[in-house]
Amino acid sequence: MNDVRRRTVLAAAGGTAVAGKAAAARAQAPSAPSADEPRPGRKTGPYETRIQALMARMSVDEKLGQLQQFAWTGATGPGGGQTADAEKAARRGRLGSVLNIYGARTTNTLQRMAVEESRLGIPLVFGLDVIHGMWTTFPIPLAQAAAFDPAVAEWDAEVSAREARSNGVHWAFSPMMDVSHEPRWGRIAEGDGEDPYLAARLAAAKTRAYQGDDLRSRRHLAACAKHMIAYGGVEGGRDYNTVDVSEARLRNFYLPPFRAALDAGVATVMASFNTVSGVPAHGYRHALTEILKEEWDFGGFVVSDYNGVQEMIVHGYAADRADAARLAFNAGIDMEMASTTINEYGKRLLRRGEITAERLDDAVARILRLKFRLGLFEHPYVDEDTAITGPTKTSRAAARAAAGRTMVLLKNERSTLPLDRSGSIAVVGPFADSTDLRGSWAGPWAEKFRPVTVLDAVRDAAPKARISHVEGVDASGRNTRGIARAASAARATDVTVVVVGEAATLSGEASVRSDLGLPGHQERLISAIADTRAPFVVVLLSGRPLTMEGWLDRTPAVLQAWHPGLEGGNAIADVLFGTVNPGGKLPVTFPRTVGQIPVYYNHENTGRPYDRANHYTSKYLDLAHGPRFPFGHGLSYTTFDIGEPRLSVSRIRAEALRKGDTVEVAVAVRNTGRRAGDEVVQLYIRDPVASIVQPVRRLSGFRRVSLGPGKATTVRFRLSAEELGFWTQDPHGRFLLQKGEIRVFAGNSSLAERGRTLTIT
Repeated sequence: MNDVRRRTVLAAAGGTAVAGKAAAARAQAPSAPSADEPRPGRKTGPYETRIQALMARMSVDEKLGQLQQFAWTGATGPGGGQTADAEKAARRGRLGSVLNIYGARTTNTLQRMAVEESRLGIPLVFGLDVIHGMWTTFPIPLAQAAAFDPAVAEWDAEVSAREARSNGVHWAFSPMMDVSHEPRWGRIAEGDGEDPYLAARLAAAKTRAYQGDDLRSRRHLAACAKHMIAYGGVEGGRDYNTVDVSEARLRNFYLPPFRAALDAGVATVMASFNTVSGVPAHGYRHALTEILKEEWDFGGFVVSDYNGVQEMIVHGYAADRADAARLAFNAGIDMEMASTTINEYGKRLLRRGEITAERLDDAVARILRLKFRLGLFEHPYVDEDTAITGPTKTSRAAARAAAGRTMVLLKNERSTLPLDRSGSIAVVGPFADSTDLRGSWAGPWAEKFRPVTVLDAVRDAAPKARISHVEGVDASGRNTRGIARAASAARATDVTVVVVGEAATLSGEASVRSDLGLPGHQERLISAIADTRAPFVVVLLSGRPLTMEGWLDRTPAVLQAWHPGLEGGNAIADVLFGTVNPGGKLPVTFPRTVGQIPVYYNHENTGRPYDRANHYTSKYLDLAHGPRFPFGHGLSYTTFDIGEPRLSVSRIRAEALRKGDTVEVAVAVRNTGRRAGDEVVQLYIRDPVASIVQPVRRLSGFRRVSLGPGKATTVRFRLSAEELGFWTQDPHGRFLLQKGEIRVFAGNSSLAERGRTLTIT
């Protein structure tokens, strides 16, 4: 038996363990805190003396009040707002936070009640679901992931933070980093797709951009890493559902983005609605305390999700509201959103010894720490005269540029795209002249700003062309009376742009779909256009991967535009006419049919992997093998050649890796076409033999590069112990780096074939 078949184990455990794939994100993020610097949010810092002095003056009721977050008017969760309760509690000094509140005058009014009318004058912290923009809506997070460029997430966070903070918002419930293999789940739109390494890089970038170097700055917000943990694994894609997950899957797949956000200084963490192996996440002490607060030494606070503590009763885990309070608080929840169990029953639980005074003080200190870091004790109010009240020319330009970088060209036969700006163009489909481009988490605050439609943008981009418009079918696809007119328009023009997809309300929270095809009869519209044999392209708007088996083969070109935000129409036109050469890649696998789900690139091999020549292998009888489009796929208007990865060494000692040595991987890339464009060089590793079966591929590096025609560059990556090892089933955290061979691949998708072998000795 050679050394590849069974490896010697080098292990690390608990707090001394190597941090896993999240550390790869840190290694490529120069502005992240170094390991020697105190992580923002730890239990030491410049405010601890003041915190302890303030807590010594607080009554138990005032301490419990700091743990309570009420909802202002809004529809974030069931039951509406708690405006009157918030005002009353603020005046009594028995409230820590309010969500769904924004606007300089409104926040100042409530803040004055807390600061000027309560006994101790402790300010409130105001939170809001600023997920992909406030006034200026950016592309949805899944689209931002498609850019394979952390700068896009940073643009969103920087603009969002300025707009929100000027309106009295201190805290964004973002980034959402729930990795998922489940496209039916509506909240896949809110996350970064199916890969933990990509999600970790983006989580760290967005956290740093939200928070900046100093949370007292009026240009920054506290970030919230959500949802902890494994929310993306819900059964059947049904929101709020069950997750059964092993410790190894938890640590290798779901936890790395949270660790990356933590090392980027994230101020808060939010618990998730699902159960985790039979325990509701709000009561899952293993994640919220043992890993987050003890193993990772997180000094920020954990907030529940909306009514999440109280819902443990419905789960069948808590006997009643007092029991729910006890379980959640002892598991690690520090602040309760919307439901009031900890606030109501905390004193009783203290008297009975079911929670401790030490735990109460710990939770209160965590919340006060953030308020001090935000500078709220010195500057509790915002300047109403300088509040940003709408998108600016600069913010719109950032949103447009971001959206352009998220577009993924799925198909482009016979160079159908880019389009000519002259001649005649028909723009048809339910979303051709629709403003439904913002996405699922553009809140009511953004509704007064009209997105640029695709039709308007095409007219603006091609002023000399003859533009016609026919809806064809409505957004639900039920009204088909316009299909014949749309086909006639296609026959009468040089090219037709068909804009189809799903409405924003069909993705996001509580928006699960069992069928991922185009809603209603939109497919009939595409078929009717295809029947004309006239040139056409499809622009696809969605918050998730959609299935397209019924129409893709007859469609010359498909542009995946996601839900692209306020400037989405202009960004789509930029790509259609070649002002922007698309360079986005799929951050999630596109299935052929719903019955194929889950289908994802980073799967484990079976004992009988697919073999066309062998009937008794893993496959479907009635479906071609593999996805419709793989993770990392995306075309360009030019072509690129990506060379074999070159390793700085072909052999390296495991002990050297453990001590911090790395292997450099150099990958040459050349633009072989006639246009300038972007390519995403992607690095994958394969560990073929391990004591725990490893995925067939793991993304371990990516770099988006821009090259002129004929130009070339070399992209360099570093592989360290974090990329080359893995976590085991040990609940105390055991990281292994094993001897043997590692295959290293480079290319432009997860199907990359060019590779080299690295041997760990």
